[in-house]
Amino acid sequence: MSTPLIEIKDLHVSVEGKQILQGLNLTINEGEIHAVMGPNGAGKSTLSNTIMGHYNYKVQSGSIIYKGQDIKDMTADQRARLGIFLAFQYPTAIPGVSLGNFLLACTRSVRGEDSVKPLPFRKELFAKMKELGIPQEFAKRYVNEGFSGGEKKRLEILQMAMLRPSLALLDETDSGLDIDALKVVAEGISRELAANNTAALVITHYQRLLDYVKPQHIHILAGGRIVESGGPELALQLEKTGYDDIINKYLK
Repeated sequence: MSTPLIEIKDLHVSVEGKQILQGLNLTINEGEIHAVMGPNGAGKSTLSNTIMGHYNYKVQSGSIIYKGQDIKDMTADQRARLGIFLAFQYPTAIPGVSLGNFLLACTRSVRGEDSVKPLPFRKELFAKMKELGIPQEFAKRYVNEGFSGGEKKRLEILQMAMLRPSLALLDETDSGLDIDALKVVAEGISRELAANNTAALVITHYQRLLDYVKPQHIHILAGGRIVESGGPELALQLEKTGYDDIINKYLK
């Protein structure tokens, strides 16, 4: 029997006083891959940011049970240390901080200071960079400063690879990627999820990412809640019909 990794129950969330999530329920078991799809403004990014603990997202009611404990009052860094990772839709540049030093600090914070030594870390980092097609010299550059959209997304997956989370939240990681970059990033995601038995919540608008990162479960989010769930065939149906039928069925 699968073990629940995260259980979200009757979650209501507001952003700057506006109600976004309205009674959302979702359970993800260890190692499972779930995809969330839905129209713009449905609450997909709100869901990922709320799970991660972004301070702008206010939980009004409901619970987020992760590894058996309610985390809704924890800070983002506390949740990261528990094994939650968020790949941003729009990664932020950090001028003055080199990628190598940033990843070393993050990895030590999450995996433990004593378990991350500089030389083994460097060897692991360069191996992961090679897999993702990231030149070694990028380790000396400032985080995301002057990087293309595709390079930033590769660096998000590099962070995931080094942190080895139990739950990865991937917020439209495919946005802004050309065909070749999508293939590299998606294959990197699949490889790291499988290597560490990492569960994932994949937020996307398009089937193309799901051709590589194959979810067992698809959820349609509309009006701040999950209105329909199914297997991979549900994403294929959406490619043909769009969201109008779903919205008309559940929200009108």
